[in-house]
Amino acid sequence: MNKRGVFIVSGEESGDLHGASLIMALKKKIPSLEFFGMGGHRMREAGLKGLDSKEVSVVGLVEVIEKLPRILKSFKELKALLLSRRFEAVILIDFPDFNMRFAKEAKGAGVPIIYYISPQVWAWRKGRIKKIARLVNKMLVVFPFEVGLYKDAGVDVEYVGHPLVDTAECKLTKEAARAALGVPQDSVCVSMLPGSRTSEVKRILETLLKAGWLIEKGLNGKPVFLLPAAGGMDDSFLNGFLKNSPVEVKIIRGQMYSALRASDAAIVASGTATLETALIGTPMVIVYKMSPISYGVAKALVKLDYAGLPNIIAGRQVVPELLQNSASPERIAKEVLEILTVNKSRDSILKAYKEIKLSLGGKGAAEKAAEAICGVIEA
Repeated sequence: MNKRGVFIVSGEESGDLHGASLIMALKKKIPSLEFFGMGGHRMREAGLKGLDSKEVSVVGLVEVIEKLPRILKSFKELKALLLSRRFEAVILIDFPDFNMRFAKEAKGAGVPIIYYISPQVWAWRKGRIKKIARLVNKMLVVFPFEVGLYKDAGVDVEYVGHPLVDTAECKLTKEAARAALGVPQDSVCVSMLPGSRTSEVKRILETLLKAGWLIEKGLNGKPVFLLPAAGGMDDSFLNGFLKNSPVEVKIIRGQMYSALRASDAAIVASGTATLETALIGTPMVIVYKMSPISYGVAKALVKLDYAGLPNIIAGRQVVPELLQNSASPERIAKEVLEILTVNKSRDSILKAYKEIKLSLGGKGAAEKAAEAICGVIEA
C-alpha cells in the first residue's frame, strides 16, 4: 500500500500536545498515513518526521526579532519539505503568525489547508478572518463562541471541543500524587510554572523564586515548591536559576498534572498551562512578563479584559492576574497566601473551575478533529 502523507505544523508546547493526540487519532482512522512537518518531542514520538519546533517557539516582538534568523531558516526548510512530495492536507495548529504565512505557501502548492485551534481573532487583529477565509479550507475551533465569527466570514468552520478536556486530567488523589512525588502529606505545596519557552523562564522564574521566599516567610512551616518543567527545558538551564534561589525547588519531569494535583496552589505563566491548571483543579495566580516594547504593542492591540484563559472563558476574573510590573514578588506572594489561608477565596476559585469545564464540552476533541480532517482528505 502506498503511504499517504499529511503535513502538520505546530510551534509551541501546547500545540505539540494537541498535535500528538491528533496524529494518534488520525492513525486509527487511516493507518497508512505518514506525518511530516514541524512539532515538539510529543509529536515526534507520535510519528512526526521533520523539524523541531523549539527553534521557533517565542513570544513578543523583541523576542521574535532576536530569534528571526532561526525562524526564517526553519520556514525555508519547512517549505522545501512541503514541496518534496505530495501531501493529502496541511494541518496548522495555532501558532498564527508563522502558520498564516505558511498557509500562503501551502495554498500556492495546491494542498488543502485545515486549521486546528484558531488564531485568537476574537482577542486581536480581527481583520485576519478575511485572510483565513481566502487561505483555509476548514477551520476547527475549540471554543463554541468562535463558530459565529467564522461563519459570518464565510469560513467552513466546525466546533470540535477543547482537547485539554481529554488530556488535562490526573487520576491520582492528592495524597497519592504527593506520595509519588515525595511531598510530605502534612506540608503546604506550591507549584511554579514559569512558561514553556526559555525567554519566558528568563523573565519570570527569578521573580517566582523571590515570591516563594515571601510565601515561606508568611507561613508557619516550610512549604514544598515544585517546578514542573516543560519537555524541551534543560535541567542545566533551570539549575542556573535555582542554584541562587532563596528557596528550595524540586524540578518535576513528565508529571505536570501530578505536581498540580499534589499542590495547594500554583503560580502559572499566562498561556495554555493556566487552562490545564484550572481543569486539574488547582487554585492559581496567573503571572506574565514581556519586554516593555512587546508589552506595549500587545496592550495596544489586544482587546480583552483578561489575559488568562480561565478568566477569558468565564468572562470575569476567577483567578488573580498579575502582569508586567504588577507581577512583583510581593504581589504574587500576597495572592498565593490568600489562596492558602482564606477558604472563601479558594472555594470561589474551585466553583468557577467547574463552570469553566462544563462550558468546554465533553471529551473527544482529537477524534472529532480527525473525523473532520478525514472528511477533507477523502472528499
